[in-house]
Amino acid sequence: MPSLRFHIRFPEDKIKEPIIYQIGHEYKIVTNVRRADVRETTGWMDVELTGETAEIERAVAGLRKKGVLVDPIELNVVE
Repeated sequence: MPSLRFHIRFPEDKIKEPIIYQIGHEYKIVTNVRRADVRETTGWMDVELTGETAEIERAVAGLRKKGVLVDPIELNVVE
């Protein structure tokens, strides 16, 4: 199954929402937080999403719809 990595940035009003948890339950993907820095007013995560490519694409669209900024990590190589 493909695994792709994304850099996610949270606006201040989304910091306390369990968005990664929600995405893992709303779509047929497995979420794996690789790195993160979450503070009271800012936050970012590097997240690995594993699943069928179409489902990963749906999950990324879902993240954006929830108001977070999502950018692919260029190499997208699984260690």
